[in-house]
Amino acid sequence: MIIYPAIDLKDGFAVRLMHGDFEQVTRYDDNPASRLASFAAEGAQWVHIVDLDGAKAGAARQYELVGEMASAVDINIQCGGGVRTEDDIKRLLDAGVSRVVVGSLAVTQSDQVLAWLDQFGPEAITLALDVKYEDDIPVPALKGWTQSAGVDLWTVLDRYPSEYLRHVLMTDVSRDGALTGANLDLLAEALHRRPELKIQASGGVASLDDLTGAKAIGCDGAITGRAIYEGRFTVAQALKAVA
Repeated sequence: MIIYPAIDLKDGFAVRLMHGDFEQVTRYDDNPASRLASFAAEGAQWVHIVDLDGAKAGAARQYELVGEMASAVDINIQCGGGVRTEDDIKRLLDAGVSRVVVGSLAVTQSDQVLAWLDQFGPEAITLALDVKYEDDIPVPALKGWTQSAGVDLWTVLDRYPSEYLRHVLMTDVSRDGALTGANLDLLAEALHRRPELKIQASGGVASLDDLTGAKAIGCDGAITGRAIYEGRFTVAQALKAVA
């Protein structure tokens, strides 16, 4: 299983948000490139970078910084935040990003995203599906998790045939940044419904047990941020746990 240490960028710094709330920000680094280098030195093969400024603005904002980070460290980067156009995807790939994360458009403009998957290939794009529960049904959340998609998660996934889609990042937003544990039940159901997908666990990872639990149910990867930043485990320990 792939461990994706997370770097969330805001105003050029590495931060973490609580439940995606821009009013609940913890800043960790003055130099996110150094953080990236330390992840690589511990053995990480991948890192997950989010342009929070881009996500908030609805247009990518930190291509230059992401490009500098990609060129400085030999590591695969999965990156999103504010991706709205074909040009956004091209610019990130040209900057050295290995996979581009597409979020809300995967729900609201699935035909367009299918066209991008066809154009760039299934290895170049990860769909990020942020989920809230409505009457015990998982429903994608939009607009900074403030709006409901009005359609359940499984209907959204059904829009993407297996020949187009390979990578999916799934977050239970009630757990994001809260260190309350990953929602393994949600992930297990997704894997049962779409066993061919490479699903990444996200949101709430607090311990090595969360990582081994995600591996046990068949997740291809897990994203972890705050738990690493606050010293609950290291990247090296995480990699060893899922080896």
